[in-house]
Amino acid sequence: MTTPAPLQSLRLPVIASPMLIASYPEMVLAQCKSGIVGAFPSLNARSSAQLDDWLAMIDAELRTHRSAFPHAAAGPYAVNHICHPSNTRLEADLRVSIDRRVPVMITSLRAPAREIVDEVQRHGGIVLHDVTTIRHAEKALEAGVDGLILVAAGAGGHAGTLSPFALVPEVRRFYSGFVALAGAIATGDAIASARALGADCAYIGTRFIASREANVVTRYKDTIVEATAADIVYTDAFTGVHGNYLRQSIEAAGIDPRKLTRVEGAEMDFSPESGAKRWRDIWGAGQGVGSMDAVLTVAQIVDRLDDEYRAAIARLQPSAHSTPLDR
Repeated sequence: MTTPAPLQSLRLPVIASPMLIASYPEMVLAQCKSGIVGAFPSLNARSSAQLDDWLAMIDAELRTHRSAFPHAAAGPYAVNHICHPSNTRLEADLRVSIDRRVPVMITSLRAPAREIVDEVQRHGGIVLHDVTTIRHAEKALEAGVDGLILVAAGAGGHAGTLSPFALVPEVRRFYSGFVALAGAIATGDAIASARALGADCAYIGTRFIASREANVVTRYKDTIVEATAADIVYTDAFTGVHGNYLRQSIEAAGIDPRKLTRVEGAEMDFSPESGAKRWRDIWGAGQGVGSMDAVLTVAQIVDRLDDEYRAAIARLQPSAHSTPLDR
């Protein structure tokens, strides 16, 4: 397949996951300048007017960066739009993003309207859609999206339950277009594995929460570094939809993670009055936490991922002296 135009200049086949609270312009810019796709949810801006200001600032700073470093790989940025009925800002935020000609739109929870996809494509942008099941993938493709983000088991936040070894091949049976894979991807080896499985790109979130630029409290970052996969709790208790959360944050809220029950009235709510505030102290994280050993800058994280990825690719190349088993 042909990689969509906005993604052809990446240093590393990575899209940073847009994370509520954590992904603010500082981190997005650092990700783009490091050569990957930087992304944030539109709802991290307090209003559609602030979203417009953020987009203007990101555009200006990336233009300056590309002029100053014309030979360096610089990734595009992406804005995530949550297409849930409770998101009363959706229409206004989409209009701002289209008017600003955002290069990559990421839609989630509901497939975007076909006319929105058409408008984005007219200005040269692309639309990628989050899916956790085959049916979700089919609906998104019916809307004409340019690619799918397959959120497999082990991903942070609202993750699916399917193994990537099941989800990717099944999608590839009917779709040959662009695919990104999410789910416990925290190392360059995992990026190479995603590519070997049939994905075009890795979709990485939790690794960037443990970065200097992430807009979260220090204890959240430190807990991710200290945690292992056994500390990840999969539950629908907080939002009514199953997701992965850090055990330590659940306990800090005075809740026994072994006795979780769905909170009365727990449901997805992306209204301006609610935003992400209800979930601020219950921390999402993926099962890849055990691969993280330090809070680093975004640039350091991408450098490490790049080194690990290239080493993994080199190991996969058969040498003249390798045995059939080695190959």
